[in-house]
Amino acid sequence: MKRGIAVLVSVSALCGVAYFTASKWAIKHETITFYDASRDNRPVPVDIAIRRDKEMQANAGMITLPVAVINHGNTVKNTEYGFLANIFAARGYMVVSPQHDLPTDPPMVTKPGELYVGRLPQILRGVANIHLAMQELKKVQPNADYDKVTMVGHSMGGDITMYFAKQYPDEVKKVVTLDNLRVPFVTAGKFKILSFRSQDPQFKTDAGVIPTDEECEKAGIQVVKTEFQHNDMRDTGPDAAKNSIQSMLDKFLSATDSELAPVDTQSSPPKILEPGPVALMAPAKS
Repeated sequence: MKRGIAVLVSVSALCGVAYFTASKWAIKHETITFYDASRDNRPVPVDIAIRRDKEMQANAGMITLPVAVINHGNTVKNTEYGFLANIFAARGYMVVSPQHDLPTDPPMVTKPGELYVGRLPQILRGVANIHLAMQELKKVQPNADYDKVTMVGHSMGGDITMYFAKQYPDEVKKVVTLDNLRVPFVTAGKFKILSFRSQDPQFKTDAGVIPTDEECEKAGIQVVKTEFQHNDMRDTGPDAAKNSIQSMLDKFLSATDSELAPVDTQSSPPKILEPGPVALMAPAKS
């Protein structure tokens, strides 16, 4: 009997691995550029990741695709978060990654003492890009849920994510951030929040950004403390960092989107998590 259970568990694990492997190869990435007439026809390139079978089902009107928006860090390309996009796409999401800054944009100038260290103009630009992408994508793929999206972001993109969630809570299903440093967490408890935090001495989180343990407990916020460097949290980071983040993100999605999950989980992760040995690594060279 025990041997039978062990075999069943092994087969289930293999099926889960096979599912993600097959899904990864079945994920299509394409870039569409939209133009914002209200901002002098500003181009907004958007990378879209989607499972081909789910796209076909949506095109046939059989399903409505959940939508995840991934927001990149400052000076980083929107295509540098494929390891995140593939997790969402494998689960049946349409993943939307706008390019928020362009080579023609002036460099960001931080201003200590001002709101979000003077980064509000860049944050507002990101919010405008997101809304433009949602508006235009309705014409491209009408069978997707643009009313309630999952917001994801790293660093500056995490601040854009949290600011968007604060200003437009009714448009947000859940939030995932990776080391957002400036914009305080939303604590209204209207949606679940998962946040990965680095131990990078060069990237310090501003005071008041991360809620207290009690606030996290009340608002449904999960904080994952890691020993990663700030810049490990994108495609150029070490495999150990990306694999650990993917694993924790998968558990979070399994708990919050059980109908989309390829494998079942017994329970959601605790409020504040300490990754196991796989998450612990020497600081990456910068």
